[in-house]
Amino acid sequence: MKRSLLLSLAVLIVTGMAKPAFAGPPFQTDDPEPVEFRHYEFYVFSGMSGTPLGYGTTGPAVEFNWGAVPNLQIHVILPMGAVFPSNAPAYAPASLGSDAFGLTDMEIGVKYRFVKETKWRPMIGTFTMIEAPTGSADRGLGVGATWYRLPVWLQKDWGHWTTYGGGGFQVVTNQSENEASPFGGWLLQRDIGKKWTLGAEVYSHGADGPQTQASTMIDGGGYYYFRNPGFQLLFAYGHSVSGQPENYAYLGLYWTWGSKPGHGLNGFFHRHL
Repeated sequence: MKRSLLLSLAVLIVTGMAKPAFAGPPFQTDDPEPVEFRHYEFYVFSGMSGTPLGYGTTGPAVEFNWGAVPNLQIHVILPMGAVFPSNAPAYAPASLGSDAFGLTDMEIGVKYRFVKETKWRPMIGTFTMIEAPTGSADRGLGVGATWYRLPVWLQKDWGHWTTYGGGGFQVVTNQSENEASPFGGWLLQRDIGKKWTLGAEVYSHGADGPQTQASTMIDGGGYYYFRNPGFQLLFAYGHSVSGQPENYAYLGLYWTWGSKPGHGLNGFFHRHL
C-alpha cells in the first residue's frame, strides 16, 4: 500500500462543473487496504482536472490518514482550490463565470477492510467518503450540498505486481439536478527496483448533472521513494479516451510513520518539520 503527503500540482475537478474526487493518490482508482493500526499517513498536494467547460485546481491541500483500529482507517482532506471557466460561447451557459480561489469542499472518510487477502483470494473493502459543503458554491468552489462516495474495492498482490479496482456510486443530497452517478476503475502497477513503482489505470465516471458528462480515462503515474516507505514523491497524468474530453494530473509528497516509541505525532513533527 502506498499513499502520500503531497506538495505541488495535481488531483481533480472542474468545480461547480465537476466535483473533486481524491481517491487513491496519485490515481483516481482507490484500494481497500487501510493504514496499519497505530500508523499514520500525511500528504501535501495539488491537482488539476479540465474539460471543455474549463479547468480547476486543488491545492495547496493536506490529507491525513490514521489507522484507528485494526482494518479501519480514518481519512480527512482539507483543500484549497481554484476554478478557471473557459467562457467559451459554444458551451454557454455552463462554461461562463469568473476565476475564483479559496477553500473547497472538505472530505471525511472511513476505509474498512472486511476480507483479508490470501494466496488465492483478493482483499476486499469499502472506502465511504463524505464531502462537506465547506466551499462557496456561488463562486464555483463547492457543490453547495453534502455528497457521498459509496464504493467497494478489491486488491491482489503477487511478487512485484499489484492490481486493484472496483467502483460504486456518487450521491448528492438536497440537490435535485445531481442524481446518483456511477464511477469505477482498475489499476495495474509494478515495483521497479528499490526506488520506483509505476502503474496505469482505466477510470470511468458517469454523467453528473448537465455540466459533467460521462468520461473514460487512461492515467499513468507512480511513486519515487526517497525513503521506502516513509517518504515518497507521487505523480500521475491522464486523458480521456472516450466520452467528454477530460485531463487529469497529480503531484505530491507523502510521509508515513508508526506509533512506536518516538514515532507518534510529536516524534514525526520533531524529525521532519
